[in-house]
Amino acid sequence: MSETICDLTNRSCKPCEGGTPPLTRAQAGEMMQQLDDGWVLAEDASYIEREFKFKGFAKAVYTTNLACFLADQQGHHPDIRMGWGYCNVRFSTHAVNGLSENDFICAAKLDAMVKTQDG
Repeated sequence: MSETICDLTNRSCKPCEGGTPPLTRAQAGEMMQQLDDGWVLAEDASYIEREFKFKGFAKAVYTTNLACFLADQQGHHPDIRMGWGYCNVRFSTHAVNGLSENDFICAAKLDAMVKTQDG
C-alpha cells in the first residue's frame, strides 16, 4: 500500500477538460485503497471526504492551511470546513461532476503533509 501512496504523492494534478467522464464507483473504490483509512467515498461516488480531529483549535487551523496550500500548489481546490477540534476536507472535480484522479492525488498528498506535521 505505501508504494502506491508514494506513487500518488509524487504525481501532480493535471488540468481537467470538459467531456472527461468521472471515475466510476468501481474505479473510485480501487483508488480508495491507496488512501488513508480516514477517507470516505460518497455513496454516489461524487466525492471523497475526510474529517481530521484534534484536541484544540490550532491544529485544525494548521491542517486547513495545509489543505489550502496544497490546493493552490496543485490547482485543485477542495471544499473545507473547520472549527474547534476538526477540519473536514472534501475533494471532487467540478469539471467532471464527480471524481477524477486529481482528487486522489490531492488526498494522498494531504495525508502525507498531515503526517509530517504530526511529527
